[in-house]
Amino acid sequence: MPAPTGKRAPFEGHVKRRRRITPELRREVLGLAARGLTTRQILSQVDMSAGGLQIVLRPLGGVVRRDMLELTGKRLSMAERAEVAVGVAEGLSLREVARRIGRAPSTVCRELAANGGRAGYKPVAAHLRADRLARRPKATKLAANPELCARVVADLEGLWSPGQIARRLRHEAGAGGSLGTVSHETIYKSLYVQGRGELRRELARCLRTGRAARRPQGRLERRGRIPDMVMISERPAEAEDRAVPGHWEGDLIVGKDGKSHIATLVERSTRYVMLAKVADARAETVRTALAELVTRLPEHLWRSLTWDQGSEMAHHKLFTVETGVPVYFCDPHSPWQRGSNENTNGLLRQYFPKGTSLRRYSQEDLDRAAISLNGRPRETLGGHTPAECLTPLLVATTG
Repeated sequence: MPAPTGKRAPFEGHVKRRRRITPELRREVLGLAARGLTTRQILSQVDMSAGGLQIVLRPLGGVVRRDMLELTGKRLSMAERAEVAVGVAEGLSLREVARRIGRAPSTVCRELAANGGRAGYKPVAAHLRADRLARRPKATKLAANPELCARVVADLEGLWSPGQIARRLRHEAGAGGSLGTVSHETIYKSLYVQGRGELRRELARCLRTGRAARRPQGRLERRGRIPDMVMISERPAEAEDRAVPGHWEGDLIVGKDGKSHIATLVERSTRYVMLAKVADARAETVRTALAELVTRLPEHLWRSLTWDQGSEMAHHKLFTVETGVPVYFCDPHSPWQRGSNENTNGLLRQYFPKGTSLRRYSQEDLDRAAISLNGRPRETLGGHTPAECLTPLLVATTG
C-alpha cells in the first residue's frame, strides 16, 4: 500500500468545468451594476460566481452608468462593447464576435479599427468616444473649414451649382488637392436652413432658380406640326449612346411676353453650349442664326441636330441643304428626348432670368454666358468641363 503524500486525491469522476458567460447574463449583470447594486447584491440575483462577476466588471473599471447601457438600435451599447472586448481577448474571429452580439461583422470591424484595434481596444474609452462624437449640435464642415467655405462662396458667385462644386472638389481631392470635400446637400442646407451662417443668405440668388427654398417645377411646351419631319426614331444609333461627338440638341428660350428669343445648341457628347441671338421666332430668322453657328466649329463636329416640334424649325430642309446637318424631331410632349438641351436651358436662366426681355443682350453677352457655362464642371463628364472635353477634338482636327 503506497504511503500517503499529504495531498488529497480528487474524487473519482470529478471534472472541473468553467461556465461560459452568455451575452444575456452579461447584460443583466451590467444592468444591475448600473442601478448601483453592490457585488453581494448582484450575486444574490444572478447565477454566477464572484470570479465570473469580476470578469464582467473588470473591463469597465468597475464603473457602470445607466446611460452607458441604453440601446439606440444603430449605436453599440456598453454591454455590447464589453462583449466585443471579451471576444477579442478570447481570440475569436470578428464574425463570431458579431454573432454573439447580434451585429454585422462590418460593425465590429469598424468598432475595433476606430478604437485601437484588437491589441488596444478598451470598451469604456470606445463608448465615451462614441458618445462625444454623437453630441449635437456640431459645427458643420463649412464652419470648421474657412478655406473650404471661401472656395464654395467663390464658386457660387461664379454661378456654379452646389452639385457642380461638390463634384469638382472631389475631383481635385482625388488629384491631391488639400481643401477637402463637401457634399452638395451640405451646401444646400447652408443656403436654405435658417440659423446656418457659413454662407451668406444672398448667395441663394446665385442658384439657377434664384430661390432659397426647394420647390417642384414643371414645364409645358407648345408644339406645332412641321411638314416633312424626320422623327427621332430614325436618328443614328451613335447619337443615342453619346459615344460619337457631333450630335446636337437645340431649342429657343423665350423672353418677356414671348417677344424675344435666344437659340441654344448643346452637343450631346461634351455638353458644349453655343448661343445665337435671334430677332424673332420666324423660321427664316432661326435658320440663318443656326447656320452661322455651324460655321464656328469643324465640319466633323456637325453630324445631326435634334429639335422639338416648334414652328421655328419649319425651314429644316433648307437648313440641311445649306449646312449638311440633318434635323430630327422629338415626339410630341417628350422634352426628355432633348435632355441635355432642357437641362442647359435651365442653367441659362441664371444668365437670362425668366420674365425679362432678351432684347437687351447682345451676341457678345451671349458668347460670354456660353464661355462661363462651358467652364463649369459636369457630373456626366467626370468632373471635367465641356470646354475641356471639346478641346482635344479641335486639336485632333488641326493637328
